[in-house]
Amino acid sequence: MVDLPGHTVAGNPLLETRLYIPKWRPGLVSRPRLIERMHQGIERKLTLVSAPAGFGKTTLLTEWLATGERVAGWVALDQSDNE
Repeated sequence: MVDLPGHTVAGNPLLETRLYIPKWRPGLVSRPRLIERMHQGIERKLTLVSAPAGFGKTTLLTEWLATGERVAGWVALDQSDNE
């Protein structure tokens, strides 16, 4: 993790905790078919995962990142970041 003291987004301080990739925990619901599809699209430069709250986006992405060696950036945003 790069030290980012004082960094701002749209004039607001960016909380450092929003940049940490959550840890994947074994025992959560696994989505092997979605993980396989994501592995097939590995040559893409950007993958967007969009769904309502509670649909398992974070779980899916943390499992995908844990199942291979890849470089990833992570930013968690909410409605208050809509500027």
